[in-house]
Amino acid sequence: MTAPTPQPAAPEPAPPDRVWTIPNALSTLRLLGVPVFLWLVLGPEADGAALGILAFAGISDYLDGKLARALNQTSRLGVLLDPLADRLYILSTIIALTVRDIVPVWFAVLLLARDVALLALPPLLRRIGVGVALPVHYLGKAATFNLLYAFPLLLLSAGDSWLATAARPLGWAFAIWGTALYWWSGLLYCVQAGQLARRYRAHTRTSIHDPIGAHPRAGESGR
Repeated sequence: MTAPTPQPAAPEPAPPDRVWTIPNALSTLRLLGVPVFLWLVLGPEADGAALGILAFAGISDYLDGKLARALNQTSRLGVLLDPLADRLYILSTIIALTVRDIVPVWFAVLLLARDVALLALPPLLRRIGVGVALPVHYLGKAATFNLLYAFPLLLLSAGDSWLATAARPLGWAFAIWGTALYWWSGLLYCVQAGQLARRYRAHTRTSIHDPIGAHPRAGESGR
């Protein structure tokens, strides 16, 4: 008597296609704050108000995921908006801090190079026929968390007060750790992409060489 062949786990259901939810509203407000933040930092240099926007961005980033799960308001739009807002805040803050000479150019290049490198992954996966999005890794969220803590502290360090002096080493500690996690998560995304590509190619070869066995026979579905 042979053991039954294990069946692959069923894929997780896609989030509902909803728009008007509380988490989506928070993510939208975060996105609207990006150009305001850039204007405040690069225009009148109103760092206090800019810090308020960064604080709201960090708090809402934490809340929207919690509320989506607690209120059962996950949605496809939310899955797109949340990481988009994170990336835009990181990009805009790096640009603003570099223009203001608060952080060196090499630090900005180090962070932006990771995002530019990862931009190539989805087109490469689609080119070989893999249409599955890479799952968000917890290291990526941890990196974003550290960077969103680092940026307000680094902006605060631009002043001349004792508070600025205290914020500088703390801000750089979060920035260095966040950058290390940022690149580590990027490497893990590359590994995930390679695994997806290998599984897809193996499945494609199986389908070509055994087209009948690659699909359930009549009467086998639902077992």
